[in-house]
Amino acid sequence: MIRRLFIFTIIILFVAIHVNAQSVGLVLSGGGAKGLAHIGVIRVLEENNIPIDYIAGTSIGAIVGGLYAAGYTTDQMEELFKSDEFYFWSTGKIQKEYRYYFKLPDADPSWLQLRVSKKNDKVKLLPPTNFIPEEQMDFAFMELVAATSAACNYNFDSLMVPFLCIATDVNSGKPVILRNGDLGEAIRASMTVPLFFKPIEINGKLLFDGGLINNFPIDIMKDTFKPDIIIGHKVASDLKEAESDDLRQQISNLVMRPTNFEIAPEDGIFLETKLDNISLLDFNKIDFIKEAGMQTAELMLDSIKNRISRRQQNEIISKKRDAFNAKKPKLFFQNIQVEGVEDPMQRKFIIQSIKHKYNVITLASLKKEYFKLIADEHIKSIRPISRYNKETGYFDLHLKVEPEKKIFVKIGGNISTKPINQGFLSFNLRTYKSRAYKLISNIYFGRFYSSYKIGGRIDYPTTLPFYIAGYSTFNRWDFFSSSSELFFEDVRPPYIIQNENNHRFEVGFPLGLHGKIFANTIYSSSSDKYYQTEIVNKGDEPDKTIFNAFITNLGVENNSLNYKQFPTEGVKRSVSAKYIVGDESYFPGTTTINSVKNTDIKHNYFLLKAHATKYFRLGKKLALGTTIESVFSNKELFQNFSSTLLAAPGFYPTPHSKSLFIANFHSNNYLAGGLKTLIHFSPSLHLRLEGYGFVPIKEELRNDNNFVYQNTNTLGNYYIQGMAAMVYQTGVGPISLTVDYYEKENTNLYFTLNFGYTLFNKRGL
Repeated sequence: MIRRLFIFTIIILFVAIHVNAQSVGLVLSGGGAKGLAHIGVIRVLEENNIPIDYIAGTSIGAIVGGLYAAGYTTDQMEELFKSDEFYFWSTGKIQKEYRYYFKLPDADPSWLQLRVSKKNDKVKLLPPTNFIPEEQMDFAFMELVAATSAACNYNFDSLMVPFLCIATDVNSGKPVILRNGDLGEAIRASMTVPLFFKPIEINGKLLFDGGLINNFPIDIMKDTFKPDIIIGHKVASDLKEAESDDLRQQISNLVMRPTNFEIAPEDGIFLETKLDNISLLDFNKIDFIKEAGMQTAELMLDSIKNRISRRQQNEIISKKRDAFNAKKPKLFFQNIQVEGVEDPMQRKFIIQSIKHKYNVITLASLKKEYFKLIADEHIKSIRPISRYNKETGYFDLHLKVEPEKKIFVKIGGNISTKPINQGFLSFNLRTYKSRAYKLISNIYFGRFYSSYKIGGRIDYPTTLPFYIAGYSTFNRWDFFSSSSELFFEDVRPPYIIQNENNHRFEVGFPLGLHGKIFANTIYSSSSDKYYQTEIVNKGDEPDKTIFNAFITNLGVENNSLNYKQFPTEGVKRSVSAKYIVGDESYFPGTTTINSVKNTDIKHNYFLLKAHATKYFRLGKKLALGTTIESVFSNKELFQNFSSTLLAAPGFYPTPHSKSLFIANFHSNNYLAGGLKTLIHFSPSLHLRLEGYGFVPIKEELRNDNNFVYQNTNTLGNYYIQGMAAMVYQTGVGPISLTVDYYEKENTNLYFTLNFGYTLFNKRGL
């Protein structure tokens, strides 16, 4: 009897406690960077002992809510969103330590890549599906919550706080509730904003951002978790009426369905943080956004406390968090599977590239090899998914690989207020058997520079990877007398025309993560036409120098710069040693001052060149850069001053300097260097101030008859150039407003507005 009474009493107490206890559900809306205000709301709730028993989120609400449910504190989330790692994976940019230089193609002025697809005998050009590359984000979500998924046994009800998030089925347009599986995949699907990010497939469904269909899942919270009371926090802006020229708002209104952001009084409490001046990707404003969220929660705190009588002490939350985090296994990987690749040799290559000869690999090792594979042009994307194997105690790694299309086209160029506009088009074919093959051709077209290149490269996935490549290139530069004008062109003839073709055979090997060592042999044929006087009549014939040469070259390159033009971080170093054997032929024109005849001279010489550029970050807003370059050779002088400097190496430290021929910055032997100061206004916008000095060694000088002689002093004059530029990196190419200064005769200052790149195919010399 006493025993029954005791049991009955316990049951009564248990029921009484739980009848009086209130379960609380937290619903977090989408809204891009505005959703960082969710962190502030959660912080205020915790500080005031308001319990959070369930979480439902969409988009950024899924990220913040999922991380909290996974055991992250608000401090840890804030630290994460402020970190450099978050900047990289939210923008798709690759960190310096993971930029694999060996696989990168030669830099070109392309803006975007169009893939060519053939289906049902129809050929289509496929534009990019997303602005932000997904590889960084996919790996980051695996890194952040793979152990969490294992700790909850892939059931989100068993997280530290039960959790769900909402995604949208691309094909049916219906909401998809994600409550189990891989937590990283679920969050990634819920926040995949169309055009910004690529949709992902889960359980056979292609999924986009949940905000498209349900940006405030109050109804799903009620139906699924059935809490006694709901706290809903809205950060999303209401849809605005689009104007005829506002394409962004028009697209947003088309894809975003209206969401009911109301909470019935009997169901819970509605919080709203209005942040109209914050854009979708303004994550760098986290402090301001978080504080706004805290203010919202504090203003409603009395109402929240009146509605929710139950309290949960922080000590209990900390113990609960510690207990859950203790369940998370360490990230070690053993078995690897590859999906999406038909060729078994390529699957084997991918697996061996990650594991090498090791049975178990660490997260750090996996990350390094993963980004090496991402750099391979034959792979479009790799989505890593991990699953904890209880039998082995390690994670199994499943790689969903999407190979690149075999045919792709690149378009790009440069649009400028100066006469250096150019277009760029490249047609490429790639395939993979037991090794990787790539055939390329490109064409540059413009008044200043035109070129055509054709060739190919074969990569061998041996224990020590290497490539062999061969290219034929035809270049032409027209340096106009009008290039000294500010904006307008005149009709005077070009004063220098350089035609050059070269045929290059090369072999290369990786040297660490950022470097390679290479050797090549080149046949180069150059034809320079030039006037040696400033007064030229329409019927005058220019002088001409032809130089045909064989070059043997051995070099080492190291490159971790983040942009191919106007970089802001990283290092670029190169050292090369060339041996040149060639024949110089000179044909005087009608303006030649001295009486000389056609002449042929043989040349053979060594040329050593070294270059180093490095950027130093001094804070979030300030960075410094240095450049050092030197050339040493035993090259003999050509037959006149102009031909000697046209065939001599030049110093081109800025994009605009590549569009001019300035004799002061050419020499067979020189030392050069400079300093750069970069002031960052945002991750994409910065001001750069650059200054450079050039010191020719035994400077080549002109006498009264246009012959060339060398200064008797080892170090002669020095020459200065500099640049001030406001640069905005758009994602497809830089927009730059520049002022360039050169120490030379005539015009010294050049004002230029550009969109695109001033990059050329390689010369033979």
